[in-house]
Amino acid sequence: MEPRITLITLGVQNVATATAFYERVFQWQPTEASQDGITFFQLNGLQLALFGRDALAEDANLSARGSGFSGFSLAHNLRSEAEVDQFFTHLQIEGVAITKMPEKVFWGGYSGYFQDLDGHLWEVAHNPFLPLDEQGNAVG
Repeated sequence: MEPRITLITLGVQNVATATAFYERVFQWQPTEASQDGITFFQLNGLQLALFGRDALAEDANLSARGSGFSGFSLAHNLRSEAEVDQFFTHLQIEGVAITKMPEKVFWGGYSGYFQDLDGHLWEVAHNPFLPLDEQGNAVG
């Protein structure tokens, strides 16, 4: 099987509000395939989708109940520690819930964490061991 992730779908309470959050925080634009009930953002080699939490749970035949740490994080890697700091300044201006301000970390990089409106955990990092190409794809 080819190693690939095509789509990451986040279950959100309100698709329109979550879409506005991602447009504001990351300055991403929804694709033309987006509709009232689902938003798609084209990323490097995959898409991020925002879909109603209850509808997503129903589609997976699971309960939508549950909160707290979900056991995973999404990562947005940047090219330098300075870019990470600039991004966190932007998050603070936007009033985003920051769970950990950027700092040098045990694995040799520099990172911090924030949560989106639905509590999805994002790491923003500079990883000197995982270079990015001109399009921002990880190469290593």
